[in-house]
Amino acid sequence: MSTAISSPSSSPKRKILVTCALPYANGSIHLGHLLEHIQTDIWVRFQRMRGHETYFVCADDAHGTPIMLKAQELGISPEEMINAVRDEHIADFADFHISFDNYHSTHCEENEALASDIYNKLHAKGHIKTRTISQLFDPEKEMFLPDRFIKGTCPKCKAEDQNGDSCDDCGATYSPTEVLNPRSVVSGATPILKDSEHYFFDLPAFEGMLKDWIHSGALQEEMANKLSEWFEQGLKQWDISRDAPYFGFEIPNAPGKFFYVWLDAPIGYMGSFKNLCNKNPQIDFDSFWKENSDAELYHFIGKDIIYFHSLFWPAVLEGAGYRKPTSVYAHGFVTVNGAKMSKSKGTFIKGRTYLDHLNPEYLRYYYAAKLTNRIDDLDLNLEDFAQRVNSDLVGKVVNIASRCASFITKRFDGMLSTNIDDQALADEVMNAGDSIAAHYESRDFGRGMREIMALADKVNEYIAIKEPWQLVKDESKQQEVQDICSLGINMFRTLMIYLKPVLPVLADSTATFLNDELVWEGHKTLLTGHKINKFKALLQRVDMDKVNAMTDASKENLAPSSTATSADKKTKKASKKAKTVDNSVALANPLAADPLSEEIQFDDFAKIDLRIAKIINAEHVEKADKLLKLTLSLNDDDSETRQVFAGIKSAYQPEDLIGKHTVMVANLAARKMRFGMSEGMVLAAGPGGEDLWILNPDDGAKAGMRVK
Repeated sequence: MSTAISSPSSSPKRKILVTCALPYANGSIHLGHLLEHIQTDIWVRFQRMRGHETYFVCADDAHGTPIMLKAQELGISPEEMINAVRDEHIADFADFHISFDNYHSTHCEENEALASDIYNKLHAKGHIKTRTISQLFDPEKEMFLPDRFIKGTCPKCKAEDQNGDSCDDCGATYSPTEVLNPRSVVSGATPILKDSEHYFFDLPAFEGMLKDWIHSGALQEEMANKLSEWFEQGLKQWDISRDAPYFGFEIPNAPGKFFYVWLDAPIGYMGSFKNLCNKNPQIDFDSFWKENSDAELYHFIGKDIIYFHSLFWPAVLEGAGYRKPTSVYAHGFVTVNGAKMSKSKGTFIKGRTYLDHLNPEYLRYYYAAKLTNRIDDLDLNLEDFAQRVNSDLVGKVVNIASRCASFITKRFDGMLSTNIDDQALADEVMNAGDSIAAHYESRDFGRGMREIMALADKVNEYIAIKEPWQLVKDESKQQEVQDICSLGINMFRTLMIYLKPVLPVLADSTATFLNDELVWEGHKTLLTGHKINKFKALLQRVDMDKVNAMTDASKENLAPSSTATSADKKTKKASKKAKTVDNSVALANPLAADPLSEEIQFDDFAKIDLRIAKIINAEHVEKADKLLKLTLSLNDDDSETRQVFAGIKSAYQPEDLIGKHTVMVANLAARKMRFGMSEGMVLAAGPGGEDLWILNPDDGAKAGMRVK
């Protein structure tokens, strides 16, 4: 049984499509990513609770040169790599209770079809231009170099080892062709200038529309003001093409030309939703994306990608005849303990590392408590994190239930009273629903959490004043005890309804305890004459030992041994850069992990079967910068041979190696590379580069001899 209070009628049902920015498919999810995904998920869950038709989609951003090169480094195909990363991302998001309706990939049939269709429409309307440009080209890798793959001397302040488009020392920005002494990050080669025809989207043609749109209320005020600066500088045509080799979609009727990743990435929102519609035919794709659609479209993004989402993207949609976003919401960056996330300090924390130590709802609440609707950076102070969760969730909200539940269960067989002990308090908590809903709607979650906790304080004060634990000692006061504790349980229920978008798992546990569904409209009612279940602990306090264990697990051990000599430290520093160990033995296997990254025990080393092998053949590997293909003999009659790809091309020509001996790891599992199978690992001594040495034939080594 429930009693209701009067409340304004809810708003008409809305059709809403929501997206997060697409995580790049070459790394793990970290706490910075999770700010955005948690923020968006809270907003989506609130809209669903209000009864609106709401869909939440995302995808991995799976294209581009970095993906291609990373896959080559791993010796696998780009498809294999992005599929593995996507599986990891899906698992991480699921464990943080991010409630996607669909999580897809930009490397999919739907996205390719949509990208091609949008390009063809833009081309037909004259919005695609072509011209020849000069770019830096890696002559060894045979590829044009994106800005991030060029290093050199700043043309302004002459600082060395700066990025291809900006200087960290003086802050200057420049063209990669202006960099002094440029080098390719990919191969180390000196780039050359080379001409190529490129395709451009005519962004300046949409200047009038964009000026109106960014000031229409679709963007936060500070975002709109920032974008206005771009119009003062003058909009420029946007290069949307890249030359082969490139991992992405080929441009229609342009062999060897591929869509730049930022062209098809936002179209990936459409691709993921199209994939959802294909799986659920009752959802109409066109009704959400057609021009003048009455559905709502929201993008949640970080402030670093405002330009792409608020200028390029709406212009592309307008030019291709699709609707523009209803709003684009930007947030700031995450810092930890007041500073940029740091691997050495253990504050660059991956989502999975967090999950190994702490409840994901702690983080969901802390982010919610600090999020505003402005583009502010958010600091995750780990001590404040523990104190706030313990104080607010455990000490205030859950404390209400734990103080009242045992009396209801033990004294009244779990039955809530039919009486309302303090109607004014009940009305205050229930009537707060409209205000809290407004904070959720406007993404001002921090204000909403403060209002909820202020109500929790009032309920706890009410219970403290009434002291049911004292009244229960008097048999004549039993009805009063039931009334007080029943109101306390009801107020806990209302507060958990308000917190459900933030704490979905705690809300589910609460619903089980209360034998009730926590729907949003339930904040207008009280449960009277209603039986609840036995109370079980709902939430544990944050243990700082677990927080510290999480940061310890996130640290990279960069400090040298306290017993190392000065020379040892220099060698170790050089060896880390050259992927060699500090005793000057290089692991000449391109797939091997950094040997400095993990210490092994003697038993681990004893498992390694080291043999002296004779190199009976050596040859270049086509399009490989560092590798030679070696054929190794493990015995005198050459009846047992192994094929190994070794990263020693910088030191040897193939013909110089034939007849020499080397130490190899004979029991290493074979690994498939794009060049073929590598059936072991060879060892070479030296600090790296041209200084790598293997065994000479006159060393007296015999093939197959085990190294003791």
